[in-house]
Amino acid sequence: MPLLPRLSAVFAFAIALMSSAAALADPAAIYLVRHGEKEAAGEDPALTAQGRQRAQNIAAMLNKAGIAHIFSTPTKRTRQTAQPLAERNKVEVALYDPRKPQALVAQVKALNGPVLVVGHSNTLSELVRLFGGQPGAEIADNEYDRVYQLVPAANGSVGTVVFTSLPETGAAP
Repeated sequence: MPLLPRLSAVFAFAIALMSSAAALADPAAIYLVRHGEKEAAGEDPALTAQGRQRAQNIAAMLNKAGIAHIFSTPTKRTRQTAQPLAERNKVEVALYDPRKPQALVAQVKALNGPVLVVGHSNTLSELVRLFGGQPGAEIADNEYDRVYQLVPAANGSVGTVVFTSLPETGAAP
């Protein structure tokens, strides 16, 4: 067999192997959480001690998830919730406008690697839906422990897994 056809065959085989490996790669996951428990007073309240502990727990929970991008609304409580994981992973926290959820979704969908989004009880369900996931029941005012994991599948569907960050708060009665 002449050299050129053999090289073409080897090159085609290598491309096929790389394509197969890419197809087997896990898709990037999107994690969505509500900020931790917040102070009762103030226009832009900070996290309480329990909220700061929850932020640490979320950082520990997602530590090995390989989070490559973190998004937070501009409020103190969401930024404080994102900060422990951002510091662990040496990732900058990008701010997004919670009034423009479709802009965030478009930005996240253009990225590679796992993403964390920190938001609010009244915005997370819509974000989960916009990403193609199933949010379940609305998040109650006293519920801070829900962690969504959205995993895009090769067929375009999105798997939704809901975890609990400690300590468990549960939904309102």
